[in-house]
Amino acid sequence: MSQNKPSKNMMPTYPEPFWRDSVPFDQYDPLDKDIEADVVIVGGGITGITTGYLLQQEGMNVVILEASQILNGTTAHTTAKITAQHNIIYNEFMNHFGKEKARDYYEANMQAKAFIQDLIEKHDIDCDFKEQDAVIYATSNQSRMDLETEWDAYEKLGIDSEFLEDIPLPIDHVKGALVMKNQAQFHPLKYLKHLVDDFIKRGGKIYEKTTAVDVQEEARPKVITKPGYKAAAQYVISASHFPFYDFKGAYYSRMYASRSYVIGVKTREKFPGGMYLSADEPTRSLRTATYKGEEIVIVAGENHKTGHDTDTIKHYEALQDFANQKLGIKEFLYRWSAQDLTTLDKVPYIGRITANEPSILIATGFRKWGMTTSTVAAQLVTDIILRKDNPFEELYSPSRFKADPGLRRFVSQNLDVAGHFIKGKVGMKSKSTEDLENGEGAVVKIDGERAGAYKDENGKLYVVNTTCTHMGCELEWNSGEHTWDCPCHGSRFSIEGDIIEGPAERPLSQIDVDDGA
Repeated sequence: MSQNKPSKNMMPTYPEPFWRDSVPFDQYDPLDKDIEADVVIVGGGITGITTGYLLQQEGMNVVILEASQILNGTTAHTTAKITAQHNIIYNEFMNHFGKEKARDYYEANMQAKAFIQDLIEKHDIDCDFKEQDAVIYATSNQSRMDLETEWDAYEKLGIDSEFLEDIPLPIDHVKGALVMKNQAQFHPLKYLKHLVDDFIKRGGKIYEKTTAVDVQEEARPKVITKPGYKAAAQYVISASHFPFYDFKGAYYSRMYASRSYVIGVKTREKFPGGMYLSADEPTRSLRTATYKGEEIVIVAGENHKTGHDTDTIKHYEALQDFANQKLGIKEFLYRWSAQDLTTLDKVPYIGRITANEPSILIATGFRKWGMTTSTVAAQLVTDIILRKDNPFEELYSPSRFKADPGLRRFVSQNLDVAGHFIKGKVGMKSKSTEDLENGEGAVVKIDGERAGAYKDENGKLYVVNTTCTHMGCELEWNSGEHTWDCPCHGSRFSIEGDIIEGPAERPLSQIDVDDGA
């Protein structure tokens, strides 16, 4: 099906995730004194909220610290598929970890799906939950063969599945598709609002605009916040996307950050149902959602490593063109992007930060599949704290390190980092601040040194030092989000230099210049 190409002015000017825009949340005060609790959770996304909910139900005194606003980070920028079909992965896991561990991965995520579904049904949570089949489709012969191999792994693992020759979406040249049965989709923030309300009702505490910067290791570890206030607890959980406390784990060298893009549109053609993901690049992901009583389509994809692409607006345009060609765009409602972390072996790190630190736990590296993985993490961390056996503790242990594929990917990732470090220091292209148009950002030279400048819609100039405060890599401008992104380890900063994403712990310094510099 072909449609006339829509003009780019259809696209919303500023990124705004549909999920956050459609659910109001209370605001919470920052931490302004030293406190004590049984558990301190750093990070108010779906992992932190679900973990707090579970622990508070067990009678523990739990505090959640959030650097910005709860549920406004990765959780608000998801596609919100509740599925164990995490791309083509199970044959690889069988080869690297064995059949038992591959089956554990599936079981952990299906148990997470069952937990979410049971909670929704028990409390009658109105969150647009809908069971759907998850489908990976191939448009090349090679991907068809990959899907056949993956289906063989499904059958060996006992995964309820089906292989199709075609799909009901108007996608050209489909060579086959692999279906994982009985998966689901929902509105994550409508679901989480219930958990937040219950957490607060049971005595849990949330502090927003409270940035955790370090842990003081004592018999009762203390989380140190940016203003200097301390939150002491028996257990500290880092659920902050990238671990805020990374002194001993060196997680910045064991994961890489990538960005993906999402649009929400009303379509002329009716969506056939199901959740879809392409096996071929560029990635295309599709599902429906409910907007003001009407069905809209969420289209995602266009993945790339953070900081490796400056003209990011083109990714939204590519998704827009795809959606218009396949389903016809009647109205362009939302656009947003997400950042995700992938571990060396593609299995998240969940558990004790090191074997010798039983009081500090982490959950990170969800590889774009945070809806089930966050619940896996919440259940596993809760069991560790309550000293209950959990069959998945070994699989997700952050202390693991497999030589194959871990060592190979460790070397590859860090060679890539070294290349970008050197590239950022030499051969710099720059322009003058006076050449910037309103709404434009770019690398500039100030007194012969590299800097980053942005001129807002009113002509106000913002200039920052573009050397990342984490490990000294040079930041790149992200035109789609109006941020400064690090190509080495994925840190992101605002136009004023404030931290948006770690592992950086210090903001960028601002540079005072005249507009004509």
